Amino acid sequence: MAKLYFRYGAMNSGKSTAMLQAAFNYEERGQQVLLTKPQIDTKGESAIVSRLGVSRPVDFVLAPTEDAGAAFAAQRGRVRRETGLDVSCLLVDEAQFLTETQVDDLLRIAILDGVPVLAYGIRTDFQTVAFPGSRRLLEVAHSLEELKTICRCGRKAVFNARRIGERFIFDGDQVAIDTSVVGFDEVRYESLCGACYLEESGGVLNSGRRPRVDFSYGSAPDADFA
Repeated sequence: MAKLYFRYGAMNSGKSTAMLQAAFNYEERGQQVLLTKPQIDTKGESAIVSRLGVSRPVDFVLAPTEDAGAAFAAQRGRVRRETGLDVSCLLVDEAQFLTETQVDDLLRIAILDGVPVLAYGIRTDFQTVAFPGSRRLLEVAHSLEELKTICRCGRKAVFNARRIGERFIFDGDQVAIDTSVVGFDEVRYESLCGACYLEESGGVLNSGRRPRVDFSYGSAPDADFA
């Protein structure tokens, strides 16, 4: 049986790079893959962009209300018509931005359609609260794999802190799609270990909060945290 895989990590853990490498590995063996990402991730427009400078267009993007299973089926049919081959794998970037329903669609693709699905993303936002897509992936994925990166202190980074210039902030929308939402010119993120995060936040964790997810804005600076 094909499986749904969730490969997660803090920002700068190489998720997009690993995904593009996985696509290359399949294609090197003559197999067909499909790449997708949520529409909310407008960095690179319709492409996946790695921090190492590697990029590749996706085959389709998923709008927040779109049926992921139907979108996959349409693209699978196109691949069959154009190549005479079936799709061997579906790869999903920035999976934290999927809806819970779309994650369930991915599970059905793996189980019912027999196509492995490799989803890459981050677990939690800058307030240590799980994204809906990531939370559902942690609940239903057959396989969970952490991709690791390091904090500024050298320990393993687990949290994603939001910065405005040199200042860390711990309030605002879960997704900073348009920087005008938080009233500043530039939003950046830094991967921190638990100790460094608590030091910057004054010991505060916001695990009991559920910030509003706003999908209505245009560009997403640093939305790809690979």
